[in-house]
Amino acid sequence: MVRTSARKRWAVPVAVAALSLAGLTACSDGDSGSSVPGAAGGGGKQDDLVAAAPVAANLPAGSTMEKIKKRGQLIVGGSLDAPLLSQQNPGTKKVEGLDADFGRLLAKYIIGKPEVKIVNSASETREALLSNGTVDVVFQTYSITPERAKQVAFAGPYYSSGLVIATKKDKTGITSPADLKGKTVIAGANTPAIPAIKKVAPDAKIVTFGTDPECVQALKQGRGDAYVQDEALLLATAKQDPTVKIQGKPFTSDPYGIGLKHGDTQMKQFVNDWLKQIQASGLWARTWKNSIGTVVEGDAPQPPAIGSAPGSE
Repeated sequence: MVRTSARKRWAVPVAVAALSLAGLTACSDGDSGSSVPGAAGGGGKQDDLVAAAPVAANLPAGSTMEKIKKRGQLIVGGSLDAPLLSQQNPGTKKVEGLDADFGRLLAKYIIGKPEVKIVNSASETREALLSNGTVDVVFQTYSITPERAKQVAFAGPYYSSGLVIATKKDKTGITSPADLKGKTVIAGANTPAIPAIKKVAPDAKIVTFGTDPECVQALKQGRGDAYVQDEALLLATAKQDPTVKIQGKPFTSDPYGIGLKHGDTQMKQFVNDWLKQIQASGLWARTWKNSIGTVVEGDAPQPPAIGSAPGSE
């Protein structure tokens, strides 16, 4: 969705001076935000995931995949501040989470090693970053929609989440989408939360902010009665911050896709084939358990069927 969000996922460009994720330094990418090298291995369970990851037997001559391999690095449009999905660990400086791990696994499949550079992108710039070739792929809770599919290609979906409502813990009277009627509701700029709120509560006043942390801060400051965001993002927020409470279950279904350059059908088929491999081998489930599964009890969910979301066919 993006926040992703999701985030949908949007992120504030971060000024990074010297990050040693892979023994390199960060570099500026102008309007696209900052970029940081992705860790060749995240340590511990992340290293185990990478060690078990497959490598493509061959790459078609002249393909996008071959160009990435020759470059020696997969450039990912993503986030640095999305808990459980793609967040930079302030202690290790490594980027951790579901999207970050999937990016490393795809890099290994193409290059033979998990060399990734993350370009910290915003929801309103993702399409441009793909179309102008700044990034190879987007892993950023990127909700698949027919409208977006007119501008980018989507592999997947690789994960499915949904919008939920969050309030301050002591807030009463908001437990379902119908309760948003007439309320001031916080949402991420340019995210699927905005039309979803308008659908369930047409008279709600919507206020938007550019990042998930900004939205959470606005909620805590009382600048809105509720915050509508992707469940995958809010699970981590509610776990880490006891003043924030998730109200009820998701009221939408949001399939996340891997954003690719529009018209690159060869790359799309290649990435979908990779997804099928990691799903069948159990690596998809292990990656989920290493991230979102750390705050959700039970077994990993069944991955969504590839090509099942309108816009991903």
